[in-house]
Amino acid sequence: MNIIEETKYIINKYNVHPNKKLGQNFLIDQNSLEKIAQEVNKNDTVIEIGPGLGTLTKILAEKANKVKCIELDKKMVEILKDRFKLYNNVEIINDDILEVNINKIAANAKIVANLPYYITTSIITKLIKEEIKDITILIQKEVAERICAETGTKKAGAITYFVKYYADAKIIGEVPKEAFIPSPEVTSSIVKITKKNEIKIKVRDEKLLFEIIRENFSKRRKTLINSLSSIIDKEKMKNILRDLKIDENIRGEELTLQDYANIVNKI
Repeated sequence: MNIIEETKYIINKYNVHPNKKLGQNFLIDQNSLEKIAQEVNKNDTVIEIGPGLGTLTKILAEKANKVKCIELDKKMVEILKDRFKLYNNVEIINDDILEVNINKIAANAKIVANLPYYITTSIITKLIKEEIKDITILIQKEVAERICAETGTKKAGAITYFVKYYADAKIIGEVPKEAFIPSPEVTSSIVKITKKNEIKIKVRDEKLLFEIIRENFSKRRKTLINSLSSIIDKEKMKNILRDLKIDENIRGEELTLQDYANIVNKI
């Protein structure tokens, strides 16, 4: 029985109706599944977010030392517990990934996930600050390109700067919408995020750095001075930009991460 047949069998057996509210789309492409799991080995503890029917879980369980699945949908939890009841290295946790303490579940684990599009940024923001080895996620192509963009370019967003500060990110594969049941409306990409051993950007206030970046990208059509006027006095901002030899009419999306750090260090 191949993955497509197996998935359809499980859907019929348990009378599954994918929950649109939870962004459930089941991946049925063998090559994509193998790509997501390619760097998992017998020494690893893996935390899988949103395992759904357990298609990727099965591959991970055969490769990893331990697989801890965090699943919000109680229906899926029942299916997973039934499907993996004979596996001694799979643990099913019924909880919300945004609420759990990842480090308590398994410190220094690898994260693997097919993320719901509607909360991708929130999950990445949470995960990247945890004590984990790396993150391999399947997400919407547009979001993947934003995460992996260079700072100071049109494709960049606030999440670009956040990820770049803590980690290195790259797209390692593309998955067409036809590779899912049901098919989403967009193409997906597999992204590998590797935590940096050392943060090289030196900034006196991380919280302020990301507050400024978020504020700017919420008003990205404005100049930097105007977009940050609720946080930093305009005249003060002009003086900072002058000291840093940055055009006072620049838009925030044109700045690099180091530029933002330099501004924060001047405030």
